[in-house]
Amino acid sequence: MTKELWLNLPVKDVLLSRAFFTQLGLPFNPRHTETDATAQCLMIGKTVVMLFPEATFRQFAQHPVSDTQTASQVLISIDAESREEVDALAQKAKAAGGTVFAEPGETMGWLYGCGFCDLDGHRWNVLYMDFNKMPKE
Repeated sequence: MTKELWLNLPVKDVLLSRAFFTQLGLPFNPRHTETDATAQCLMIGKTVVMLFPEATFRQFAQHPVSDTQTASQVLISIDAESREEVDALAQKAKAAGGTVFAEPGETMGWLYGCGFCDLDGHRWNVLYMDFNKMPKE
């Protein structure tokens, strides 16, 4: 059936968004050129995140772009290898100009994570799951 999952996100400035995610240490597909008019292809595992200029995104979606200051349409979650990686990504997001809306912390005794907004207000979760502490059913 499917080989990859592609998420398409509208952004106000493609190059600023690319710089933001590069500062987080996330890789881009080198086939995509660096211009402010073309999409950028962010790779997270086998998931592709395409960063499109808002006008291009509107054409593809045939729908207005959501106002991320007043509503969320999606929460994108990525896994981390450790608590330290969660902490580091929260700090990198702040340093790159993002906003941490949920400081790193533990919930349910086995889940450690944080939440941040990128430059365009899209919400991201970074989660470390300690399966050794996960309750058995």
